[in-house]
Amino acid sequence: MIGEIPVRDTLAGWGAWRLARHDFTPAPRMSLARWRALSPAAKAAHDLARAATHANLPLLGTPMSRAVDRLLSARIRQNAFKARPATRSGVMVSGGGYQGKTETVCEIAAAFEDSWRELHWTNPETVPGTRDAWVPVAYVQTPVTAKPKSTCKAILDFYGALTKGMDLPELVAQVAASLTDHGTKVLILDDITRLRMHRADDQDTLDLIRAFMSMHVTLVLVGVDIPGSGLMDEGRPAAGVAVNDHRRRPVNGWEPTQTARRFDLVELDRFRYDTPEQITAWTSHLAGVEEHLRLLKARPGMLTTRTMPEYLYARTNGVVGLLERLIEDSCTEAITSGTECLTEPLLDSLPITLTSVTGRDAQAGEVPAVPSRPRRRRNGAFDDQGPTPATA
Repeated sequence: MIGEIPVRDTLAGWGAWRLARHDFTPAPRMSLARWRALSPAAKAAHDLARAATHANLPLLGTPMSRAVDRLLSARIRQNAFKARPATRSGVMVSGGGYQGKTETVCEIAAAFEDSWRELHWTNPETVPGTRDAWVPVAYVQTPVTAKPKSTCKAILDFYGALTKGMDLPELVAQVAASLTDHGTKVLILDDITRLRMHRADDQDTLDLIRAFMSMHVTLVLVGVDIPGSGLMDEGRPAAGVAVNDHRRRPVNGWEPTQTARRFDLVELDRFRYDTPEQITAWTSHLAGVEEHLRLLKARPGMLTTRTMPEYLYARTNGVVGLLERLIEDSCTEAITSGTECLTEPLLDSLPITLTSVTGRDAQAGEVPAVPSRPRRRRNGAFDDQGPTPATA
């Protein structure tokens, strides 16, 4: 049953999502003969359950996501057990839009929180005489127009802390207090590439974010094409700012690389289709997707045999989010039309449209370009080829 969808950027929403993230029960498998024997009401109910199943396909591991898991899980655990007051190294997770960065990072952080709570039962850093909620992980969306004050407020909004009337030093102090009092070990700042490093306010925000690393948390920054965004070399002058302008940030040999030195960068890339190993990885992923579909006439290897893997790659460019959108829409069409199987002609009839997507900043690369549908070659086997050339 689908209930209220939790919003992860609040304390209550994150907790509700973490506890229920694996609770969805897919529709049972059913043969076409058995489905036909159902009453009309039972058929309608089963079809609704199948639609819900296709709309809630599980997050499947990929070679790329497993690499992110290895690095991020290790960094979080190592930092959580550090007793020294040294700055904790952070992690940047980069990749294109719709490649599963947010879901992968949130799943890794939620798994850490599950194990951390099981290990300690109560906040091991509780201050005597207080009853602050225990919050091992905080998830925050970077404001579209990020400034130091708005970024602090976004973090404090996660905890439900009051921010009205506070100036920046007070907000920074409140963020530090909230992270400490709630026992927060991981702070996720999603969509970090909404920062534009040619703007002075955004450069100041990055300075502030680096300061959070001294607050004994693992800072996880998630964004689109972080290496190309300028976050790693924040010392570059703003566009249109003269060399002798007071707003130009100083470059003294170390400042442009201090962000890079404090973070490990890992790329959550799309699938590739150039080598046998890459093709096998893509086909294995399609097999995993196929396993979770509930179409009544689905044949074995529906997504993995003949030309289907190559076709699906051409339609999605190996981006898992685009694949999920195409599969979900095509399953809906297959059920509605009675086809009950995915074929290239059926997929051809369905465009991948992202124009109605809300909550994503297209200028920051959060909405990927959708590949054009491949042109299907006409079968000319029975065409009249004209007279046979005379032999010499």
